[in-house]
Amino acid sequence: MSVRNVDQVSETLPQAFTVSVIMQSMPSENPWVDSEWEAIGIVAGEMTNDSPTPAAELLQERGGAKQFLYRGFTLRLHADECESYYHNLMSPSPCGYVVASMDDNGVPIPVRVSLSFDEAHAYLEGDENLYTVPVPPEIYQWTEAFVLAHYVPVKRTKRKRQDWKHQARGGRT
Repeated sequence: MSVRNVDQVSETLPQAFTVSVIMQSMPSENPWVDSEWEAIGIVAGEMTNDSPTPAAELLQERGGAKQFLYRGFTLRLHADECESYYHNLMSPSPCGYVVASMDDNGVPIPVRVSLSFDEAHAYLEGDENLYTVPVPPEIYQWTEAFVLAHYVPVKRTKRKRQDWKHQARGGRT
């Protein structure tokens, strides 16, 4: 058994993963809404979409529920987001985030996939819909290796309070 260090592992990590998003439509019990949508998963793989805009491919239809596959999303990890990835991986249920925009018919169309809570939260503050999905094992392992190679936790220190009254009287800190 050969022992590899973190630098050797980081050199062999893929730069990105191509993923597809599975969305599901269910009939709604609400009289004002025809259907309710949710993202139910992401699938890692080399499935590409030749179209510049995501197109839904019907996977299955069962009891009024329809599942659609949206192909061709690129999932990339960035070193400056490692703390967010770390906290995601350490959570009780690590998840991926699917950002979706609504089309004219009220159907959510996935536009981005991320593993960063901070990035997802930024989209949530905007006008985008956000869905959480479980992280597939191969994506989890890739992210874990990336975090181990690039993340060094910074010890938090408590700031010392400044005496503003003393400074106002001409004193030093």
